[in-house]
Amino acid sequence: MYRETNWALRPGRAEDVEPMAELRAEVMREDLVRLGRYDEHRVRRRFRDGFSPAHTSVIELDGALVGCVTVRPYEDGEGLYLEHFYLAPEAQGRGLGTAVLRGLLDRADEAGVPVRLVVLQGSAARRLYEREGFRPESEDPVDVLMVREARTVTGPRRPAAGR
Repeated sequence: MYRETNWALRPGRAEDVEPMAELRAEVMREDLVRLGRYDEHRVRRRFRDGFSPAHTSVIELDGALVGCVTVRPYEDGEGLYLEHFYLAPEAQGRGLGTAVLRGLLDRADEAGVPVRLVVLQGSAARRLYEREGFRPESEDPVDVLMVREARTVTGPRRPAAGR
């Protein structure tokens, strides 16, 4: 678990779109190249086209933008859809992604709703999602749709994520 307290989530703002589009391009490049799907313009455009400050949180470490995550109502109204969860390479591998995800999942559990997401085939991020209870719901040669059902909130809670 990420034990440091020097990270925070803040609401997304319209001016965050370009730094986050660049972060997406950097973080997804290796997987998209491996899958034969990397296009340097499309990877940024897809983020810009779907960007919603109202549903996006910026992950800051020591006050600097190091990531983002978007949580929207799922298309059928049953639960939440997690997308655009990116961490800068220098912020990866230290438990920050786990801490952020657990905080989001705790809120979904309190609301009693499932969370869905799509991860690229072969992405290292899939291990994080599986550790936190996500299971494949469907897949194709590029994407895996995963779901995590709400857990009953009883007993002691995990330590609070973020500050």
